[in-house]
Amino acid sequence: MAWAERISILVVVFFISLFGLIYRATFDSASSLSPQGCRMSYMSPSYIVQSAFDTSWTPLATRYSLLLYREVGWEDNEPRGVPVLFIPGNAGSSHQIRSIASSAARQYYASPHSVSPDFASRVLKPLDFFAVEYNEDLSAFHGPTLDAETAYASSAISYILSLYPSGTSIIVMAHSMGGIVATSLLPSPDISAVITMSTPHTLPPARFDRRIAAIYNENRAALSNDSTPILSLCGGATDLMVPSESCILPEPEDNEFYRRTIFSSALEGCWTGVGHQVMVWCHQVRWRVARAALELGATLSPEARGTTLDRWLRDGRSLPRFVEDPSRSVLGKSGYTVQPPGPLVLREFRKSKAIQLMPVPEKASPVKFVAYVSQGSVLSMAPHHASSLSASFFLCTSPLDDPYSSSSPPSCEPLHPASMKLIPNPVPDKPFPIPHEGIDESEGVVLFEAMLPEHDQREYRWVAIWLSNREEKGWIIGGFIKDEPIVSDFNVHAMLYHDVSVPINPDDLISEVQLPRLHSNALLVYRVSVAYANSRSCQNSLLPPLLLHTSHSESHFHPLTQSRPLLLHTHTAAPFIPSSHARGINLTLYTSPDCGVESLLIRVDWWGTLGRIGARYWTAIPGWGVGIVAWTLFAALGAYERGEPMPSVTESLSRFASQTIPWLMAATFALSLLPLPPDFILGNQGDFFFSPLAPHILVLVTVLVIISWWVLCIIMWPIGKLGRILARRKDDSGISKNTILSMLFIFLLVAVIVPWQVAFLCCWIIHLVTCATYTPPEAAPPTYAAPRTPSPTRKPAIRYPPRVRSPPPHVPATPHDARHVLLLMTWLLPLVAPVLAVWVRTLATAGPIALGNVGLGDHSFLAVAPFLILVDYASWTHGALFPQDKYESVSVRWCLLLPAIVAFLLGARRTYEVFDWVWIVMSVLVVFRVGPRYLGAESWASVLGRSKSHQESKEI
Repeated sequence: MAWAERISILVVVFFISLFGLIYRATFDSASSLSPQGCRMSYMSPSYIVQSAFDTSWTPLATRYSLLLYREVGWEDNEPRGVPVLFIPGNAGSSHQIRSIASSAARQYYASPHSVSPDFASRVLKPLDFFAVEYNEDLSAFHGPTLDAETAYASSAISYILSLYPSGTSIIVMAHSMGGIVATSLLPSPDISAVITMSTPHTLPPARFDRRIAAIYNENRAALSNDSTPILSLCGGATDLMVPSESCILPEPEDNEFYRRTIFSSALEGCWTGVGHQVMVWCHQVRWRVARAALELGATLSPEARGTTLDRWLRDGRSLPRFVEDPSRSVLGKSGYTVQPPGPLVLREFRKSKAIQLMPVPEKASPVKFVAYVSQGSVLSMAPHHASSLSASFFLCTSPLDDPYSSSSPPSCEPLHPASMKLIPNPVPDKPFPIPHEGIDESEGVVLFEAMLPEHDQREYRWVAIWLSNREEKGWIIGGFIKDEPIVSDFNVHAMLYHDVSVPINPDDLISEVQLPRLHSNALLVYRVSVAYANSRSCQNSLLPPLLLHTSHSESHFHPLTQSRPLLLHTHTAAPFIPSSHARGINLTLYTSPDCGVESLLIRVDWWGTLGRIGARYWTAIPGWGVGIVAWTLFAALGAYERGEPMPSVTESLSRFASQTIPWLMAATFALSLLPLPPDFILGNQGDFFFSPLAPHILVLVTVLVIISWWVLCIIMWPIGKLGRILARRKDDSGISKNTILSMLFIFLLVAVIVPWQVAFLCCWIIHLVTCATYTPPEAAPPTYAAPRTPSPTRKPAIRYPPRVRSPPPHVPATPHDARHVLLLMTWLLPLVAPVLAVWVRTLATAGPIALGNVGLGDHSFLAVAPFLILVDYASWTHGALFPQDKYESVSVRWCLLLPAIVAFLLGARRTYEVFDWVWIVMSVLVVFRVGPRYLGAESWASVLGRSKSHQESKEI
C-alpha cells in the first residue's frame, strides 16, 4: 500500500473518530449543562371523541380528529367550564395533554366532584381540555402539513365555541411545532391567551421546506401587531430537539403587548432543565401551567391575563405586579430589638421579638439592603406551600442615635423592593436538581433587595424586619452591601486554555460580577470553579453559595460545590438569529455569612462547546455536501472539455481535497469575517472568534462526502455483479414511443397522486442500478444491408441524420460522468427525504383518503422532470452524458458553480434553496446538452434542421 493511501486512510479514521466525539459531546451536553430533575406525573385519563365535528365543519375531518379530556372519577363528561385547546407538535399526540389536564382537575376539585375552597370562594370555573389529534404528522418537515393543521385547528375552535355561550374565548396550549400552528391562528378575537412549550418560534428546526420559512415570516409579521398574550416555556440545554435560542419569542414592535419567554431553569419553584418531550408531563411545570390556565378563566382583558401569567409562571427577572405595600407605622419602645452592626441571622423566632432593627452602615454609599427568607412569605411572595411565617421590611429614621429614646421614637416607612424573587436552596453534596425528583413546591427562599435612598446626615437610620406568625420553621438572613458590581475586563481569548480569576468579597451576601467583553453565545460553554475563603466548610450552611447566570432572556442557577466545576451556557445570541446582546455575561453570587467565596475561576470548556457546535450545525452537512459534489462535477466536466479523460469520482474527490480545499477554506474563513446577514455562511455575522468554524466544518463535510462515495461503491458492487448476470444493458437505440408514454404516465402520476419526491427516489434507485451495471460498449464490425426497393405505392423514406452517441475519438467512453451525477443525487436525497417521511407517515396513519390534502406543492412534475430525463438517457447511452456542444461560446458547466456558491453561502440556514438551484442547473444541462441527443441529434441546430426538412418533404 502506497504511503499516500495509508495517509488518506488515517485521515479518514481520524475524522470518523472526531464525528464520534462530536456526537458524544452533543448528547452529554444535555446532562452536564442543565441536568433534569422532573417528578413523574400520574393521572386517570379518558378521551371523548367529538364525532359531531365532522366534514360538515371541515374536509380535514377525514384525516384528523378532536378529543375532549376527562379525568376519570373527578369530573363528568359534559363540558361546562373554560375551554382550552391543546395542539401537539411534530409526531405528537393529543394524549400529551393528559398531565396538564389531570393537574387542572385535581387542583380545581378537592375531591371528586367537590370544588376546592380556593376556587369556590372566587366563582372560578373548571377547565375543559380539548385536543386535536394529528395522527403524529411530521409537521416540522412539511409546510403544507402545517397549513392543514392550522386550518383544522381553526375549524376546531369554531366548533368548540359553538358549545359555549356567545362571547366565550378559548385558551390555546401547544407543544413544539404545535406552537407554530397556534401562533398562525392569530390574530383572533376568539383566543384569550397562548401558552407554548418547547416551540421553536424564531428558527425552524428542519430547514428543508420553503413553505415552512414562509409560515415563519407570516407569523412574525402577524405577531408584531397582535395584542394576544403569548408565553413561551423553554427547556434550555436539556432540550436536544429544539435549540432553546429558537424558543425565545421575537420582540413585538409595540412593547405594550405581552410577550414572555420563561426558561424552566429559572421558573420559580422548578429550577431544572426540561427535555423536549418531558415538558408536557414534568410535574414542576405542568401544575403551574394548569394553575395559570385556571386563573386565566376569570380574566377579561389582555393586561389582566398578562398579570396572571406573570404570577404563576415567573422567572424572577422583573418585579412582580402583585406586590402589596404595608402601611406606615411608629415603633413602640418595647416591641423591638436593636441588632449590632453586621449580618443578621434569625432562626429561633419564638424567642426573639417581632421587630428587629438593623443599623444602616452610612459609610458605604450607595447602600442596598438584602434579606433571605426561608419557607416564609414577603409581601405575599412565598413558595407554594409556605409556612405561616411572614416578614415585612421598613426603613426607620430618628434624629437620635438611641432608638429606645421615648422622646423621639423611630418613624418607619415601607421599604420598596428593587428586586424580589424566589431562589432555590440546594442541599450540599447532593445533585441539583435531584434526578427524578427535583424541587418540591414548598422549597424556595424569598430574596428581597431594596436600595436605600439618600438621607439627611443628621438622622440615624435602621432597617426594621417585622415578623408575624412566627413559627419555628425557616430562617431569615439580612445584611447590607455596597451596590457596586465587580467588573472584569477579560475577553474570551484569555480563557481559552487557562483559568481567569475573579476576586469576590467573602463577606457580601450578594456579589454581582459583570464580564462585558465575554461572548454570550449559544456555541460557547464556560467552566467555573470556586475558591472558598479560609477553607470554610459549607456543609451546615443555611444558604450554600449559589451562582445565578443571567443573560438577556435567560437565567440559570448553579450551586457552587468543590466536587465538580459548573458549566455556564446561554441562548442569548446564536447562529442564524440576529441579536444585539452577543457580548456580556452577568453573574450573581448568593451566599450566607457562614460560607463565603473568595474568587471564581473561569475558563472555556471545550467539551461542552464542542457539543453545542454539533447540535447547531448539523443542517450545514447536507447543504455544504451538495456544494462540494457540485464543485467536483464542475471540475470533472472541465477536465473532459479540455480533452482529458473524464476523471472518476475518486479522482475528482482527491483533487478537490488536495487542490481546491486549501483556497476554499481560506475563502470561507474570509467570508466569515464579513458582517453578513445572519442567514449567510454559518450565521455568526462576522464574529472573528467563530470564523475558524467555517473551514473546519468544510473539511468535516468533505470527509463525509468521501465516506458516502465509499458506501455507494460498496452498495454498487453486489448490484453490479448480480445485474451483469441477470440483465443486459439496453442498446443505444434512443428514445422510443414506449419511453415517451412512460414519461407521460409518470408525470400524470406525480401531478395527481404521488409526490414528486417519490419519483426522485425512484430516479436515484434506477440511476444507482445503471451505474452499478455499467459495461463498456463493444466495438461492432461494420454491417451492410442490401438496398431496399421502394414500393411503388409508398413515398420514399426520409433519411434523418445519423444519431451520434459516442464521445470524441480521443476520449474513451466511461461511466464516470454518470457516477458523478449519482453522488450528486445521493446528497440531494436528505433534502427530499423529510417530505417522503411525511407522506409515508400520512399513508400509514390516515390512509390513502388523506393523501389528497397533504400538500399541493408536492405534485409539481417539473421538479423531477430533468432528473427523470437524465436518468433515462444515462440508462441507454454509451457516450458521455454532458458532451460540450460546438455551438456553446461559453460552457454551460459554469452554471454548476451557482448551486455550489449558494450551498456554501445559504446552505446551512436556507437549505431548501440548495435543491432549487441544483434543479435549475440540471434543467439547463438537460436542455442544452442532453436534450438534442435524447431526441437523436447532435445539437439543437440539427433537431431544428431535421424538423425543417421533414416539413419540406411533407409539402412535396
